[in-house]
Amino acid sequence: MSKARIFSAEYKAQIVMELLREENTLSEVGAKTDISAKQLCNWKHEFIKNAYRAFSVTKDEKAANMVARAAQEREQELMAKIGQLTYECDWLKKKYEGHISDRKKGYARQQ
Repeated sequence: MSKARIFSAEYKAQIVMELLREENTLSEVGAKTDISAKQLCNWKHEFIKNAYRAFSVTKDEKAANMVARAAQEREQELMAKIGQLTYECDWLKKKYEGHISDRKKGYARQQ
C-alpha cells in the first residue's frame, strides 16, 4: 500500500494555473505530474470556488498583518540590540581578563 502524497498549496496552485491556461489537456497534465485527472479536477474546482478570497481581505486580517509586521520589525531591532550588547560584553570580558592578568603579573613581581 502506497503512502498518500502531500502537495504544497503553491504546487497545487501552479498546476491549476497550468490547467486554466489550457495549453495542455487535463490528461496531459496528469500524465506529466503523475496526478490523477480526478484529483486535478478537484483542485481546479476548489481553486475556482475560493478565488474570491484573493480580493477579500477583511479589516481583521489587515490588522493582524500590521501587528505581525510590527512584531517582526521589533524582533529585528531586538536581535540587533542583542548582537551589539553581546559584542560589547565580550569586549569588556576580554579587557577585564587582560587587566586581571596584568595585575597578577605585577603582584608576582613584587613578591
